[in-house]
Amino acid sequence: MFLKKYKQFMKKRVGPQTHNQMISNPTEKARISKQAIAKSLTNINDLIIRDIKIGNKQATMFYLATLVQTNVLYQTIYKPIEETDSENPREIFKEYTELRPDQLPKLIHDIVSGYTVLCFDESGLCIEIDTYSAPERSINPPENETTVFGPQDSFNEKLETNLSLVKRRIRSPYLKSKSIILGTETKNEVVVMYMENIANDDNVRRVYQRLKEIRFHGFIGTPILKQMMEDKPLSPFPQFGITVRTDNAVNELLNGKVVLMLNGSPECIIMPATFLEMFFSPEDYYNRWTTSTMLRTIRLVGFIISILLTSTYISVLTFHQEMLPPHLLRLLAESRAQVPFPPVMEVLIIELVIEVLREAGARMPTKIGQTIGIVGGIVIGTAAVEAGLASNILIVLVAVTALLSFIPPNFLMSNAIRFIRYFYIIGAGFLGMYGQMIVLAWMVNHLSNLTSLGSPYLTPIVPRKWTDLLNSIFKSPISFFISRPGISRAKKDLIQPLDEE
Repeated sequence: MFLKKYKQFMKKRVGPQTHNQMISNPTEKARISKQAIAKSLTNINDLIIRDIKIGNKQATMFYLATLVQTNVLYQTIYKPIEETDSENPREIFKEYTELRPDQLPKLIHDIVSGYTVLCFDESGLCIEIDTYSAPERSINPPENETTVFGPQDSFNEKLETNLSLVKRRIRSPYLKSKSIILGTETKNEVVVMYMENIANDDNVRRVYQRLKEIRFHGFIGTPILKQMMEDKPLSPFPQFGITVRTDNAVNELLNGKVVLMLNGSPECIIMPATFLEMFFSPEDYYNRWTTSTMLRTIRLVGFIISILLTSTYISVLTFHQEMLPPHLLRLLAESRAQVPFPPVMEVLIIELVIEVLREAGARMPTKIGQTIGIVGGIVIGTAAVEAGLASNILIVLVAVTALLSFIPPNFLMSNAIRFIRYFYIIGAGFLGMYGQMIVLAWMVNHLSNLTSLGSPYLTPIVPRKWTDLLNSIFKSPISFFISRPGISRAKKDLIQPLDEE
């Protein structure tokens, strides 16, 4: 309710007229001329304005030196001029786009995107040629979603490369891709991809509608766009999938989902998504069904243990000592004999130390970060126990929860686990296990109310159809996969051509 009222307030405050002024550009009403182009691109140090001759005709060339390499400029512009006697640019250049006099905003946008523009003085003709040739990162194996089996290529920051990685795998005319420009300053290109014969029309419509409603100055990465499109942005849980793996994106497209890609970002967004899918790895489909089921079970059980283990330690020591066997209670009492803090403070201190070590290791160079993470954890843990600041049993429990929080393949879900664990710790510190159950009830209720692109987030825990259970925590053999996931609401339900619709 708060978010809806806030959006309504902002729409009234911005309004359509104010929004148009916000994204307006002084070049929108101007016409193409050398003076107008130079004025729009003033104070740009890498702008090259050069007069060239084509026979007896005079032309002016505009391009950005940082986006266009000299050899590409020679091959596409100078060499065709040298190899012909014609003075007609329509005959000289094979690949070009002719611009109308009122297309100055498009011309400026294309120049800063790596195009070269030629304006002819006498005829007033203006053409643009794609000469973008800035250096880019090569296709590398994924670093964050590594697998032993399966393809080892991943997306990079160039949108055209990412689209080609998908389209070389899905060779179908039903694979649709539409480009939308977002960002009043950055003019980011966002591509929506889906299988027209499979994807649900309502899902595709919702995606376009949410993209049209975004008012933002620009996106430096796909995760920012993802947060602005989520159903409940205040939730700690990620509601859309995100991946850098090509095989994962292709699999979700074939399942009837919608994929979003953004230029300048190697990740793609998968919509809609479910809670359990945050614990699935692409490698689950490459392993035998027995191994995949075991690994998925470990991930989900690890999630439950991670959020409950340290808070249960607090509850038992503070309120429910009678739950422990005498021998175990004696061990805990001996380990905490020198600790001056109550259990909740003890746990919070050690948890925060672990978070500091994790952040320090992540922000430092790889080799130094690994050393600090290992050595720092051992040294600080040992020193804390010897100084009587924490019990040795707690150090073990916190280390286990820290490891378990990294089990989910989705990094955003790992961060969510780290965050909600503190709610359980605080609840256990005040009310013991009763406080834990209150937080657990809140979490279950919250997850039950979450949606992803309008679809229930807890599918297939609460299945839309019984076949969803064949690809949940229990993963059946691939030959038993007969239907697409219920959350996709796909037009074509059957995967195998058995009486296909």
